[in-house]
Amino acid sequence: MAPRILIVDDEPNILGTLAPLLRSRGYEVTTAMSGRAGLEAVDRDKPDLVVLDLGLPDIDGVEVCRLIRETMAVPILVLSARGAESDKVRALDTGADDYVTKPFGAEELVARVRAALRRTDHLPPPSEPIVHGGLVIDRERFRVLRDGEEVRLTPKEFELLMFLAQHPGRVLTHRTIIKAIWGPNAVDQPEHLRVLVGALRKKIEPNPSVPKYILTEHWVGYRFAES
Repeated sequence: MAPRILIVDDEPNILGTLAPLLRSRGYEVTTAMSGRAGLEAVDRDKPDLVVLDLGLPDIDGVEVCRLIRETMAVPILVLSARGAESDKVRALDTGADDYVTKPFGAEELVARVRAALRRTDHLPPPSEPIVHGGLVIDRERFRVLRDGEEVRLTPKEFELLMFLAQHPGRVLTHRTIIKAIWGPNAVDQPEHLRVLVGALRKKIEPNPSVPKYILTEHWVGYRFAES
């Protein structure tokens, strides 16, 4: 069955360009021109990917993203004319998986769509270990192996590694990670996170100064490398 993509955008020219483009690549495409219509389509059609504009006429796209995230783990690709770093951080913090700024190249967007769908296709079931090159994360036994040798992690280091590894290729903001690791009421102090990331890298990275697993997205957060 072809992957189902929902495009939520109020610009007819965007819909008129994107929908035929994605259909020509074999995707099943539906569209919505408002936040409310988009939320109804998500609930009704259960898409495999949502392409979401932030500047919608009725509900801000960031709020639409938050509402989708309350009920579904569907990948969300934000498409917006807002290029400011603060807008990107807000969208990513709320649960978006990627962010493309208008104007955009058609092939770039198709590549981002493929990458988002590929990440969800290759996520192992919760009981299976996560394997990335020489790194093996055994989620059931709380063990980590690097090139066959067990690596001793603290509980917080393991929790951080698990959280990052469960979202391969996705940029996770400092705030998102801090809340996941230290709880929803944690104080937003990126320096604490940097210390924890540094300690974890020393244990799992072949060369901590040139990491291959935990990648830094400057001023935004971190990303676990895709396999």
